[in-house]
Amino acid sequence: MRPIRDAQIFRLIEQIAEHYRSNISNQFIRPVLMQLSLDKYTWDQMEVLTEKTEQFKYHGYHLDDLYRQISASAKFIYATRREVAPTLRFRVKGSTSNDREKILRDMALANFSHNLQLFADLLYDLYVKLVEIDVAASKGRRPVYKQMPELADLGNQLVNN
Repeated sequence: MRPIRDAQIFRLIEQIAEHYRSNISNQFIRPVLMQLSLDKYTWDQMEVLTEKTEQFKYHGYHLDDLYRQISASAKFIYATRREVAPTLRFRVKGSTSNDREKILRDMALANFSHNLQLFADLLYDLYVKLVEIDVAASKGRRPVYKQMPELADLGNQLVNN
């Protein structure tokens, strides 16, 4: 299959990356997230999706790579819901240098669960769009997503709290 160069897919990936950097892995919450029990491969795949979008502008994305990145992000969401979200407020360091930072920290903490769900929703939207492209391109063959066992539980990881 040819690399994906769809502008709508690019915009959605950029939206996912920006949302992750601003609302999930921000300066207040990142230290707690780094304590998650996820393997290096999962972190690497998430980094490609959320930090390295520029390198794909010219060459495009490979469908199987995007599926792996979405799967890794779903594992992150599942683990974060279980290990971080319930106790986040107690695990974030309370010292801030000024009132503005305290307000931003409190906002990040108060909205974390909602932002995590929005991240999951954006990933699911990307997954659905990729499946549509995958099915259209498969032309009678088995689509790529059906060949990847790591995607079997994806919906459950993204949707269920």
